Amino acid sequence: MSQAGLNPPSSPVPYSPSVETPHPDEAEIGASILESMQNIRETTLEDYGRPVRSVHAKSHGVLKGELHVLPGLPAVLAQGLFARAGTYPVALRLSTTPGDILDDSVSTPRGLAIKVAKVEGERLPGSEGGTTQDFVLVNGPAFQAKPKLFAQNLKLLEKTTDRLDRTKKIVSAVSRGLESLIEAFGGQSVALKSLGGHPETHILGETFFSQAPIRYGDYIAKISVAPVSPELTALKDTPVDLNGKPDGLREAVVDFFNRHSGEWEIRVQLCTDLETMPVEDASILWPEDRSPYIPVGRITVAPQEAWSESKVAAIDEGLSFSPWHGLAAHQPLGVIMRLRRRAYEASAAFRAAHYGHPVEEPKTLDSIPA
Repeated sequence: MSQAGLNPPSSPVPYSPSVETPHPDEAEIGASILESMQNIRETTLEDYGRPVRSVHAKSHGVLKGELHVLPGLPAVLAQGLFARAGTYPVALRLSTTPGDILDDSVSTPRGLAIKVAKVEGERLPGSEGGTTQDFVLVNGPAFQAKPKLFAQNLKLLEKTTDRLDRTKKIVSAVSRGLESLIEAFGGQSVALKSLGGHPETHILGETFFSQAPIRYGDYIAKISVAPVSPELTALKDTPVDLNGKPDGLREAVVDFFNRHSGEWEIRVQLCTDLETMPVEDASILWPEDRSPYIPVGRITVAPQEAWSESKVAAIDEGLSFSPWHGLAAHQPLGVIMRLRRRAYEASAAFRAAHYGHPVEEPKTLDSIPA
């Protein structure tokens, strides 16, 4: 549901560099993650004969649309990209999380990457000279694990990257059954979903989250993107038959945008208490009863071809997405975001080297066909 009409919290925590505290094992964890992702990339390069991302390798739709910043936002919400009403071109990439390209019946968490173009303002380190703002989102409100456990889980995924697809399908089916049992008793297992236990539902019915916080101008926030147009909201938890359809999610996205437009809200959840809404531990869910997600913009996508050779070349292969592409006013915060910076840079550099051309930030999105 839209959160329109909710008032922003009266006393959000102001941003200062002191809200970040380095993790004691950050360098060791970062090195482990980089090594795992490099091994995944090299394995998949050998398997596919082309470079793919070390996470979110498989895309299910590539789209072009517009971001409309809402007019009349209160000062606490009118920050950074959202400081004033306006319209920006955007590119969107729908994906699933593994670093190998799997049959969709191996059902894993979903992602949405957004690149906003023609954004002016002071830039993040490494993003100087750019005019883009990226948001990298997943369909779960909190990160799957604390940093050390995440690095350990990534080692396990690294070892299964080129395992037989049939084995992964069996694991996925068993995991979905266990997940359904857990949810029947009011629970949820992030671990089971990451192993392939995600329900086989329509990807366009999902709500996506930044999971880790970002600077929100003078404040601190998490970001969410939620479907609001009736045709999209009707897809929430809608089953999709993926049996014998290795690209069934992509087929569903293509079919939808052949017939419909889509509209999502961009929402922010301001941090109001660093104890219950920590910056460094992205695995802790920020309580919405203390600070709800409130809309600051809308993304609109007209009916279009959601998968074509030219759009795949421009978006899926031609762009890299990172929360570190953007404004200083939206600096990624916390250990997970700091670890992502080097990991995403390494992934983009690997793809660029093997494609034989740089993966550069675009000045506009005009060359992407709608």
